[in-house]
Amino acid sequence: MSVHRIAAIPGDGIGKEVLPEAISAVEKAGSKFGASFKWENFDWSCEVYSKTGYMMPKDGIDLLKPFDSIFLGAVGFPGVPDHISLWGLLIPIRRAFQQYVNVRPIKLLPGVTTPLSDRNPEDIDFIIVRENNEGEYSEMGGRIYEGTDQEMVIQESVFSRFGVDRALHYAFKIAQKRGKTLTSATKSNGIIHTMPYWDERFDEIKKSYPDIETNQFHIDILSAHFVQHPDWFDVVVGSNLFGDILSDLGAAVAGGMGLAPAGNINPDKNFPSMFEPVHGSAPDIAGKGIANPIAQIWTGAMMLEHLGLYESAESLENAIVKVLSSGEIKTQDLGGKASTSEMGKAIIDAI
Repeated sequence: MSVHRIAAIPGDGIGKEVLPEAISAVEKAGSKFGASFKWENFDWSCEVYSKTGYMMPKDGIDLLKPFDSIFLGAVGFPGVPDHISLWGLLIPIRRAFQQYVNVRPIKLLPGVTTPLSDRNPEDIDFIIVRENNEGEYSEMGGRIYEGTDQEMVIQESVFSRFGVDRALHYAFKIAQKRGKTLTSATKSNGIIHTMPYWDERFDEIKKSYPDIETNQFHIDILSAHFVQHPDWFDVVVGSNLFGDILSDLGAAVAGGMGLAPAGNINPDKNFPSMFEPVHGSAPDIAGKGIANPIAQIWTGAMMLEHLGLYESAESLENAIVKVLSSGEIKTQDLGGKASTSEMGKAIIDAI
């Protein structure tokens, strides 16, 4: 029986409620096919930051390095600015472990209502691949003349050939597996340097994948197409910022943030990947036991697949679909009254 070491970071708010449900589901799906897990909990969160002044200890990266994967709930706590958790925890992990793509499935599941009229699960089923290590999320820049009417702020974007190309190659390979199309998100008519460069690299790399149909849209009209024509898309690739924005829009189209999984992937598997749902810590409902755990559980299925436990991953995804299709158990965000634990138990029982 294979044993996989997983670092669990519940984080803040509903992360502490949905992660235990997902861990139980991963355990059940794994054991069904002969896999087992050794979990180690790390109490790193914005709440801890508010008391200690750090998101993780100085040797945090070294502590995480030996693990096969990182399973994170959510971070965010009232009074702690969002950039603290991003630059104090998430981005350092993504960069140190070369998690250079963020993968977010956008899929309307049976039994879930989309805000779009006359759409069904066959119409909304695509994957967003986001460059995850550079781009617009850069530390380069600064501020001068603070507090005066001449105050100036400069924020630099960084697009390297190495970074752009590896993200694009990954997206093309995903498109090959799905056998369909790849769409590139751009804004080269307004952003004069980085986006034309992105387009150039896309055009160059697609020559290596003649079997893949490609197209590209500017980010503004692409956002509109997500709403009006979600059936057009199969794999969408974008820069760090564009991929981030499109991912949340896609989640809304597919029924809400409570159903949106994601993975920060190191495709080379020489460092651990980190799996975290799209949703935040939701302090408005934290502690009430009503958060939908499906995004976290589905994220667990992504982790299983990345670990090579394909049967376990499929079993867990099928359990989610079975529960949602029945319509008997729904959390409040889906129009029901089930608690976090009730939804978690229903999925575990369906595995």
